[in-house]
Amino acid sequence: MSAELETSEGLDESEKKSSGASGKENHTRMVDLSELLKEGTKEAHDRAENTQFVKDFLKGNIRKELFKLATTALYFTYSALEEEMDRNKDHPAFAPLYFPMELHRKAALTKDMEYFYGGDWEEQVQCSEATRKYVEQIHYVGQNEPELLVAHAYTRYMGDLSGGQVLKKVAQRALKLPSTGEGTQFYLFENVDNAQQFKQLYRARMNALDLDMRTKERIVEEANRAFEYNMQIFNELDQAGSLLAKDTLEDGLPMHGGKGDVRKCPYYAAKQDKGILEGSSCPFRTALAVLSRPTLQFILATSVALAAGLLAWYYM
Repeated sequence: MSAELETSEGLDESEKKSSGASGKENHTRMVDLSELLKEGTKEAHDRAENTQFVKDFLKGNIRKELFKLATTALYFTYSALEEEMDRNKDHPAFAPLYFPMELHRKAALTKDMEYFYGGDWEEQVQCSEATRKYVEQIHYVGQNEPELLVAHAYTRYMGDLSGGQVLKKVAQRALKLPSTGEGTQFYLFENVDNAQQFKQLYRARMNALDLDMRTKERIVEEANRAFEYNMQIFNELDQAGSLLAKDTLEDGLPMHGGKGDVRKCPYYAAKQDKGILEGSSCPFRTALAVLSRPTLQFILATSVALAAGLLAWYYM
């Protein structure tokens, strides 16, 4: 204590002012909401980036059917988020972050749904259980604690503007989607000329919100809660993947496409060589049956979608 007093007394007036200004600047930087979110969710980022599902997605190990279902999960998620954003567009804790022309994704996702499913897509899809829980949380926040809505908006949109672009290219390459954007309209922000500058503007607006420290801490908690929802969905993915593997594979043999001469199928050929063809069936048909289950479809879809969100956050 005495050493601190001696040091302070030894400074002239200009040095004291300079030191005080520097300390105030550092304190302001530490309580910026964007910095608090970055630091406060770092552990969640680390868990997300190391999931096998994210690694596989980056490698392009995703089928078109799953990508279609991922788009479905995104549609339900953003429909809920943007409904609550519209509801709270005049709320002082969110109004400065309301950019419907620049950010809203529901209209783009509707185009993607029509591309993948056709004009009657609304009759073909439903919200999965895991997506429903997250959607319910978004609605709860928007209707009861709108000051926390920024946690969901910031996590989603800032990620979409950065890492989401990486995912777009991966999907187009892996699934051979049109380079003109059909099927990936979700990633196209037509009213954002410079993504980096817009993200800076968004963070500045967010940091300027008139929030006390406890509210900022609650926003960080809500962002981590969103990550927990994501991790629960990855657990569902592991269970669904195990079920799919068990039901579709036998002796590690590949599956044919269910068309043409089944005698050319590696599965049947192997069985025939063993003299046990009678009474057996190709696992391809079992795979189709498993994938046709709505619950399994949407568990997989939501997992893809939220994996994309987590990866996008990491690339911000």
